[in-house]
Amino acid sequence: METVALFGASGVIGQSVARALQAQGRAYRVVGRSEGSLRREFGADPRAEVVTWNPEDPASIRAAARGVRTLIYMVGVNYWQFHLHPELMRRTLDAAIAEGVERVVLIGTVYPYGLPRTATVTESHPREPNSYKGRMRKAQEDLLLEADAAGRIKGTILRLPDFYGPGVERSFLYRAFVAANQGKRAPLIGPLDTPHEFVFVNDVGPFVTALMDEPRAYGRFWNLAGAGATTQREMVKEMFAQAGHAPKTMAMGKGMVRLAGLFDPFMRELVEMYYLLTNPVLMDDSALRGLLGTVQKTPYAEGIRQTLAALRREQEAKAGPARVAATT
Repeated sequence: METVALFGASGVIGQSVARALQAQGRAYRVVGRSEGSLRREFGADPRAEVVTWNPEDPASIRAAARGVRTLIYMVGVNYWQFHLHPELMRRTLDAAIAEGVERVVLIGTVYPYGLPRTATVTESHPREPNSYKGRMRKAQEDLLLEADAAGRIKGTILRLPDFYGPGVERSFLYRAFVAANQGKRAPLIGPLDTPHEFVFVNDVGPFVTALMDEPRAYGRFWNLAGAGATTQREMVKEMFAQAGHAPKTMAMGKGMVRLAGLFDPFMRELVEMYYLLTNPVLMDDSALRGLLGTVQKTPYAEGIRQTLAALRREQEAKAGPARVAATT
């Protein structure tokens, strides 16, 4: 059986891809910095091979890629270290090519498109990023696309909008889910009524494995849109309704985000990406649907239900030991 390696497996997208591979009965390799983290997430699955790497060490990257046919690249960096994206991609590509890896699937973002020129964005939209982070992501993509064009390796890119779901803490919506569950005021960023789209994280894995297995997918990039256009206000209204509370919100404008950035490096870096909340990139994924056929997207109401349920289970698990301690 061919070997699939998930580089950056510990993130929520990596876990979604792993679940898709598990459902298909396929073996896979999970690659990350921390063996403990990888074993906590994947150790119970006999089909998962745990491999640690040091992305600063070319020999370590080659060892992680050895014997692999397909490499799915989901390596994240801190929001204030986006200069690392092209550097890490270059090292990984060099190692993959040296080890005879045939295919690389990169999980990308909307950042390289820059400001949208059309109501919905297809893959033909210019890649003209208007932010430093967009330029770094484009440089990362270019390395893979150029290697594919040169015949050194096959590469494809799947672009995702913002995503949400169980375990997704780095989301515009995460704190709103927590607030809805507790009946508190939901802290949000940006205008609440601007159209937006979100992908449910559990839907991503099946798209990635289907794209990986499709020979026609390589040599270009593909959009994956959310389950329709919505707004933050509509999402929060549904969250609170399902949680049994009246919706309460507070929104931070760009000035407040900039002020918060004086104390929080993530918020400081978010300022340049604020345009995505006022000039959203809504993607058209008709090309992807034409390639893969029928695609399954979880409706927002159902995704919210599953996310709230997972959050409650998580909170109950944390509260359990505390209750035991209080009675002993």
